[in-house]
Amino acid sequence: MKVRTESGVSDLRAVWFDNGKVMMIDQRELPHKVVITGFDDYRKVAEAIRNMTTRGAPSIGAAAAYGMCLASLSGIDLDLASKEIKAARPTANDLFFAVDHMCSLLMKGSDPIEAADGYADMIVSKCTKIGEHGSKLIRDGMKIMTHCNAGALATVDVGTALAPIRKAWADGKRFFVYASETRPRLQGMQLTAWELGQEGIDHAIIPDGASAYYMEKGVDLIITGADRITSNGDFANKIGTYDKAITAKHFGIPFYVAAPISTFDFNTKTGRDIEIEQRSEKEVTEVYGMSIAPAGSPALNPAFDVTPAELVTGFITEKGMFCPKDIRKVMNNE
Repeated sequence: MKVRTESGVSDLRAVWFDNGKVMMIDQRELPHKVVITGFDDYRKVAEAIRNMTTRGAPSIGAAAAYGMCLASLSGIDLDLASKEIKAARPTANDLFFAVDHMCSLLMKGSDPIEAADGYADMIVSKCTKIGEHGSKLIRDGMKIMTHCNAGALATVDVGTALAPIRKAWADGKRFFVYASETRPRLQGMQLTAWELGQEGIDHAIIPDGASAYYMEKGVDLIITGADRITSNGDFANKIGTYDKAITAKHFGIPFYVAAPISTFDFNTKTGRDIEIEQRSEKEVTEVYGMSIAPAGSPALNPAFDVTPAELVTGFITEKGMFCPKDIRKVMNNE
């Protein structure tokens, strides 16, 4: 991704490996500062996943792969490291997919760094193909809505939901993007808008609650990412996604989900079986450490919601686009 700093424009990934350390853009510091941090212990990588130094299902997967790399280089028991890294967060399927992928390669004697780099490169390649397939949906003059951050920050590079948008813009198409703020952690405002700004893509931040207002006025397409997609097409994504899908159905707006096949959990039948991460109420009641809620009022803070398959127009993957009823065909080709 293009990152503009005082020293110029650099091409950076969200997660990478350098000189014995797992390097990350600290997404908690954006959009005001670009801070690069590094970890030389797999436990610290697991904590970075837990505290959202890095976030977004594919980036979490890459961080997990590099965490397993560090464990292997340090001679740590792979089963122990696997359990600790998998415990970092419960919802995103890429985390579990990446750890199992690395365990399989490491047990066969693969070089740890080459295996982890290969996993990250694989994600970027898949996201590039997602962009190529999804950009066909975008036409000049469209108004597109997205939610949370499913860009390069969330996916090592390129993005899932933002991949078609990036590709279409690079191809010369001109359109407008509504980036909903995504309370309570504001990833849409702080991360997606930042990425769109780095690329010069025409956009505006809107409050989450304004989504229906703008859909009624005229939104042509909605694209979101996903953290886990079940075998029937239900999917978990950042809280507030379900609201958008329901409203899109009401207004007849196509609703697409962009994700690599690694996000599909074919062992989970429906969204009812997905464990939803419950995060600290302080994310809701505080802003930059200052309380904004009445004293004594508790808050509930589910990090994700589950959108039923019947609200999904189609999935955009590295293998192409397909509707929920065709997931079985994808499963059979795996």
